[in-house]
Amino acid sequence: MESSQETIALAGNPNSGKTTLFNALTGSSAKVGNYAGVTIDLKHGEFHTPHGRKLTLVDLPGCYALDDSSPDQEIARAVLKGDHEKCPKPDLVISVIDASNLERHLQLTLQIIELDIPVIVALNMVDMAEKSGLRLDPVKLSEELGVPVVPIRADKGKGLIELKQAIAHPLPPASKPHWKTGDEKDRREFGLNVAQIAARRPDRQTSSSSDKIDAIALHPVLGWFCFLGIMFALFWSIFSFSSIPMGWIESLQELLVGQVEGAMAEGDFRDLITHGIIEGVGAVVIFLPQILMLFFFIGLMESSGYMARAAFLMDGFMSKVGLSGKAFLPLLSSYACAIPGVMATRTIDSAKERLVTIFVAPWMSCSARLPVYLLLVPMLLGGSEGGVTQAAIFMAIYVVGTLTAFLVARILRGRLGPDEVEHHFMLELPPYRLPQWGYIFRHVLDRGWAFLKNAGTIILAIMILLWAASTYPKSESDDPAEQLAHTVVGRVSAAIEPIVKPLGFDGRTGTAILTSFAAREVFVGSMAQLFHVEESDEETETRTHIRERLANETWADGSKMFTPAAVISLLIFYIYALQCLPTSAVVAREAGSWKWAVGQFIFMTVFAGVASLIVYQTITFFTG
Repeated sequence: MESSQETIALAGNPNSGKTTLFNALTGSSAKVGNYAGVTIDLKHGEFHTPHGRKLTLVDLPGCYALDDSSPDQEIARAVLKGDHEKCPKPDLVISVIDASNLERHLQLTLQIIELDIPVIVALNMVDMAEKSGLRLDPVKLSEELGVPVVPIRADKGKGLIELKQAIAHPLPPASKPHWKTGDEKDRREFGLNVAQIAARRPDRQTSSSSDKIDAIALHPVLGWFCFLGIMFALFWSIFSFSSIPMGWIESLQELLVGQVEGAMAEGDFRDLITHGIIEGVGAVVIFLPQILMLFFFIGLMESSGYMARAAFLMDGFMSKVGLSGKAFLPLLSSYACAIPGVMATRTIDSAKERLVTIFVAPWMSCSARLPVYLLLVPMLLGGSEGGVTQAAIFMAIYVVGTLTAFLVARILRGRLGPDEVEHHFMLELPPYRLPQWGYIFRHVLDRGWAFLKNAGTIILAIMILLWAASTYPKSESDDPAEQLAHTVVGRVSAAIEPIVKPLGFDGRTGTAILTSFAAREVFVGSMAQLFHVEESDEETETRTHIRERLANETWADGSKMFTPAAVISLLIFYIYALQCLPTSAVVAREAGSWKWAVGQFIFMTVFAGVASLIVYQTITFFTG
């Protein structure tokens, strides 16, 4: 950042619309979610005032107060006091307040004013507050606080010009507090009086639409039926609506292979392009539509306000395993990706609860596991895809991972002992809102592009290396099985097969598992390559689907290789194994120690292997 450029900080409670305002002012695409814990670090951007002055805008983590101990609130406090090493003290603070929750949101604003910094209040969602019967007086609010107050509608871009005009030059002076500085009780009573003066409700009040919905969504019994119904509908929709675009990708893949084979002479280079790159990477990319749909539904729940209800609903259950509702939001984020989930633990006040949440977060089945599940689950159903049964199996997979995470969290939380200070879970339930479609689709596209970049870098590199390892050194034999056994992959597979066979896997499957420790998505492409090698030219011309090839694989004695027991064992392994090096790096950073990250990796890998062994041997014993 330029030292001569003035810095403005955006502060506010979770759900106040702070990040939406940041995006509207800077044109950025920071993630927007209608629940706490989205902004987990500082975001920087730039914008211009109507007079052409360029300003740096810093989006602070959402917090309810500046005197709590959670890492995100420590970051906000450090920036506002000028103690942050990478961000200068702001020249002005825009405090974003949800107009419908004036009393609660004012507490943070009053604390910021006490820091002797110029403040402008952005009174957000005024029109929605007035629709609920609230009558606001921004002028009166400004007089009471002694700072400019600008009504805005951040999601619609309304009031932005007026907000920019309020950032005068020179900047407005800092306000003198009308309450006892540092006295929490006096500050709270002052905020209550200001809220009563500046916001009035009619004597006759009616239940809002959100209240009527919450009577069901937050009901101790009906609420759980709603939650499980929404989760089931999510999985069913993913499988039912994605088959058409997946067919397009598969047809494109076959077209590309045909074009290459028609244009190039037979040889290793053509084989690298067709089998190594197109079929290897294509075996992973084909699941892109389902991954995009997963992120779409998650964004829909976040933007509409339901995600906060799910956290509230889970608080009572999670308290029984030593966690609070605050841990639910990072864990739920981990279903998309464990990395932002681990980072979102910064909203947790308790250091011990935060460590436990970080430890179990990778057991929430992230989107990287989705290609593996989508490959294996239909094999349990005889190759059929879609339908209620598959959705039920997928839901069971997620439930198994989640319940195991809670069980381990309960044990680990007990071993760490109680907190030195008692912490309470506070969560604001925002009103239900229409989804912000623009932000949802932008987020879905960003995640899709990130997945494709991953396929174009890590997966592509591993596919090329795996093709070379399964091709060289070459054997003089014409038997495909002997050719594979002579290669690097064949020798590695032979070495590890005695280790993985008790789990129900052959050496090639074990090799594919090894390659996926860099990134789980690699497993599908690795299986596509390794089980393609033994096919004859005639079989290759038919290019049967990888799932069908695996279903027809046999052991040396002619018995079926991928039995239901073996498939379930493989699913169990991928539910529990930590196969994501970037996640381990983030865990080390957030936990403050590589010992924690290494211990987590070893524990989850061993746990996955033992669980897979027990499941396979038990099923085999009872089924013969």
